[in-house]
Amino acid sequence: MGHQASASAESHGLAKITVFLYSFSMKPQSNQAGRGLQHNTPSRFSRQTSQSIDDGWQEELDALPRLATELRPEIARSIVSRNQSPDVPLKRSINPYRGCEHGCVYCFARPSHAYLDLSPGLDFETRLSYKSNAVELLEERFRQPNYRVEPIALGINTDAYQPVERKLRLTRRLLELMLEYRHPVSLLTKGVTLLRDLDILEALAERNLVSVSISITTLNQDLKRRMEPRTASPRARLNMLSRLREIGIEPGVMVAPIIPAINDRELESILARAAGAGATRAGYVVLRLPHELKTLFRDWLAEHFPERARHVMSLVQQLHGGQDYDPSFGLRQTGQGAFAQLLAQRFAVAVRRHGLDRDGRPELDCSAFRRPSRQGDQFHLI
Repeated sequence: MGHQASASAESHGLAKITVFLYSFSMKPQSNQAGRGLQHNTPSRFSRQTSQSIDDGWQEELDALPRLATELRPEIARSIVSRNQSPDVPLKRSINPYRGCEHGCVYCFARPSHAYLDLSPGLDFETRLSYKSNAVELLEERFRQPNYRVEPIALGINTDAYQPVERKLRLTRRLLELMLEYRHPVSLLTKGVTLLRDLDILEALAERNLVSVSISITTLNQDLKRRMEPRTASPRARLNMLSRLREIGIEPGVMVAPIIPAINDRELESILARAAGAGATRAGYVVLRLPHELKTLFRDWLAEHFPERARHVMSLVQQLHGGQDYDPSFGLRQTGQGAFAQLLAQRFAVAVRRHGLDRDGRPELDCSAFRRPSRQGDQFHLI
C-alpha cells in the first residue's frame, strides 16, 4: 500500500500543514473516463496539498466504476446576483447550479469551487450543488413592491442546461416563473436539454421576453470530447440554432473560448456554419486562466497536446500582456497585442460576410411585467 505525502507551503498568509495519509494510489486517468480533468488540484485556499505515488495496485483499481456525480441541495439566501463588470452587458444573473457536469477544461468558473472548500479540478465537475429554493426566492424578489425590472441572465457562471438539469428541472421552473410574471430573460448555453423547453421559450419569444445564444467552441468532434466531454456535439448545437429560429427566436452564437493554436483556426468556419443554421448575431471570448485554472489548463495541454503546449501558452500570454491572465476590464475577454488584433479583424470580416453583425442583444420588453394574484394577497376597496 502506498502513501500520499502532503507538501508544506505558504498560501494567503496561512502556513500549510504537512501530514501523511495512507491510501491506495491511482494514476490520473484510471477511473475518470468522460471527465474533463483527471485529478483534483488543491484550491488556492487549501491548507494542505498532496502528491500521489504509484504503489503497483493500478491493475486492481482499473476495475472500479467510473467516478460518479455527487449532487446536493443548497438553501440559498439570495438568488439574483448583481454584475459589476462592464464586459458583461446584463447586470443581473441567476446561477441555479454550483459546479458543472459538462467538464469543460477551460471553464473560467472552476476557481469559484474553492469558495466551497472544493477543488476546481474534478470536484468542480463531479461534486455539484443546486439551489433548491431558487424559484421561491425569485418569486419573493418579484413580489417586492419596489422591484425594478431588468433582463436576467440565466446560468452565466455555470451552464443552466448542464446534464443534471434533465432530472432536476430547476431551470425550467425558473423559466416558467419568468413567463408567468412576464419577466425578460437571457440564456447562453451549450446544453441540448434546452430543446426540452422550446414550448416555454416560444411563449416567451411571442412576448419579446427572451434572448438565447448557443456556445460553439469547435466543430471537431474529437477535440470536443477532449475539451468539453459532457457537452452536446457540434452538430447538436447547430441543430439547436435551427430549432430556435423555427419558434421565432433569432439566436446568437458565441465562439468561446478561442484558444490559440487549438481552435482559433476554426473561427471563420464556426461562424459560417452557425449563420447557415440560423444564428443572427455573434460574439467571441479568448481563453481566460484565472487562479487555479492556469495550472489545470497546463496539465490538460501536457496530456493532450504535449508537442505544442509551450507554443499555446506563449500565444496565450501574448494575449494577456505577458501573463497567463490579465483580469483588467476591457481586456480580459478580447485580449491585447498583435494576436488579439488579428482575431478581432478576422471576426469582423467573418460576421459581415455571414450577416452576423447585428449590434448587441435584442431589446427585450421590460414593460410587460405583472404580478399574478396569490392566495393571501391583500385587496383594497377603491
